[in-house]
Amino acid sequence: MTTEQQPRAQWLGRWGFVLAATGSAVGLGNIWKFPYMTGEHGGGAFVLVYLVCILAVGVPVMMTEIAFGRRGRGSPIDAVRRVVSESGRSSAWSLLGWVAMLCGFMILSFYVVVAGWSFSYLWKMLSGGLNGSGVDDMVAIFVANNENPFNLGFWSTLVTLATMLIVGKGVQAGIEKSVSWMMPGMVIMLMILIGYGMFSGGFAEAWRFLFSFNTGSLSSEGMLAALGHAFFTLSLASGAILTYGSYLPAGASIARTTFSVAVADTLVALMAGLAIFPVIFANGMSPEGGPGLLFMSLPLAFQAMPLGTLFGVLFFIMLSMAALTSSISMVEATVSWLVDNKGITRRTAAWGTGIVLWLVSTLAMLSFNIGADWTLAGRHFFDWLDYLTSRWMMPLGGLGMVLLAGFVLKSETFREELGLAPYWHALWLFMVRYVSPLGILLIFVDALGIARLQFGIHWPWLLAVLVLVTLIGEMASPRLRRTLAG
Repeated sequence: MTTEQQPRAQWLGRWGFVLAATGSAVGLGNIWKFPYMTGEHGGGAFVLVYLVCILAVGVPVMMTEIAFGRRGRGSPIDAVRRVVSESGRSSAWSLLGWVAMLCGFMILSFYVVVAGWSFSYLWKMLSGGLNGSGVDDMVAIFVANNENPFNLGFWSTLVTLATMLIVGKGVQAGIEKSVSWMMPGMVIMLMILIGYGMFSGGFAEAWRFLFSFNTGSLSSEGMLAALGHAFFTLSLASGAILTYGSYLPAGASIARTTFSVAVADTLVALMAGLAIFPVIFANGMSPEGGPGLLFMSLPLAFQAMPLGTLFGVLFFIMLSMAALTSSISMVEATVSWLVDNKGITRRTAAWGTGIVLWLVSTLAMLSFNIGADWTLAGRHFFDWLDYLTSRWMMPLGGLGMVLLAGFVLKSETFREELGLAPYWHALWLFMVRYVSPLGILLIFVDALGIARLQFGIHWPWLLAVLVLVTLIGEMASPRLRRTLAG
């Protein structure tokens, strides 16, 4: 094992990583987006396709990132540089680490604004500030919440302070300790909300919405949505998983750990659907996805429920926890790099990063109010952060990482780190070389709107394309490896 320096700390055990990585994966988008996509695109049929995509793209890429982190024992930049150095390859590949670290920071810069909505609505629920007689009233409350820069800035600042306070305490005392109660707490609150939903009158309809096996609703758009969500939901290519992997103990199985995170993330997302949609259906509302569901429809539904305030408070506590665990993961790469390379304490690195984050996130926050007219090419600063990270940096960063692992580095590097049986290692290598890159390219092409690949659900055609790509790849792989290695 080649490392220039050991990490400052490690998780106390494999489950510390599982909880932290699952917390990173289960964010605000996962609470509403995955359940809604499931119901919209065929229920159980969509879940089945999603699980296939998780296995074909998400799990191999996540295993690769964790292996990079543990092998390199550092931030994304340092870890990639050390691993490529071990294989005698160009240090220019460390640019992938820079992209990942910058991507995570940029995502967090606008994410803290969205996370602030959860905290502000928790306060509104507690203080009675969500009284409204209809959807229009709730829309007015949501708009007013965003149009006031002092209000919106206060809550996004609170998220930033809470994030840096936890990260500044360290891996074990800060991150691991916080997620060790936040993640179980979130699951317990989901179970309570599901229990209430079973008696709300809308549970049967919610169950059909989520789990009916309707292949007729599963279009090519639905499959691409499943593929894209499988990649993005695991916090891949943003530096979070790679950095968390650098704290994973040497004896922990990367494969079992990755599968545990993937299963936990999927189960929590489905539980969120069973907690949210019974309330929506019981009140005759539309299960439309997006912020409108969480911040407009649900508060109105809670008002019509017995003990609605109590369950509304529980829901927004859970939502705030989901937001905070994701925020923690996205800033850890930057803090880790500063600690490793600038000779400063973790606390100083955290609060220094927090100041820069606050300045950038303030610009994103102003996009909703006094900076609403500050646009470039029709996009606000908030929109640009989202566009650059989700449509360019994450897909390209993930593609570069799997190409590096599959074609450039010495095979012994990952054979030793992953510790898989020969046939499982061969399967992982096949996925990383051909299946995962193809999947990421499909995500990239679809996200940019360059072309719509209308392959419907004709799996023989998709399989034929995959076999063709594999054969071409096997014939070209020696030359490709030489080209990529420079």
